[in-house]
Amino acid sequence: MQIEFIASFAVITPDPPASHQLYVEALGLPLDHAPGDEYEHSEKIPGSKHFGVWPLAQAATACFGTPEWPAGRAVPQASVEFEVRDVEAVAAAAAELADGGAELLHGARLEPWGQTVARLLSPEGVIVGISYAPSLHA
Repeated sequence: MQIEFIASFAVITPDPPASHQLYVEALGLPLDHAPGDEYEHSEKIPGSKHFGVWPLAQAATACFGTPEWPAGRAVPQASVEFEVRDVEAVAAAAAELADGGAELLHGARLEPWGQTVARLLSPEGVIVGISYAPSLHA
């Protein structure tokens, strides 16, 4: 597997309003969100392709299809996504990780926003994504 760059870093929050207070109000980060969506993010922070504040319920839904994080699994504090060269490389990386003993949260799949990603939970409790987002390769 060949990682091209870090595509995204997001903190995972069980309390989006408290995180908004810190990251937007106190730190002044230029985070934005779609109407009705608590996922705040920016592509305008120098040194970062994408920084986000990901609600835990959304992370659980993305990984398990339910807004509740499963009992018995470490609750993640952050998410990092490593970008690969194309869609096929995501599936190949997921297979390589699984063959090496990693337990994937889910295999390669296309998200509604056009990104293909496979995810696992690291020993530190970080959601690690192997991804391909066409917009980052334009």
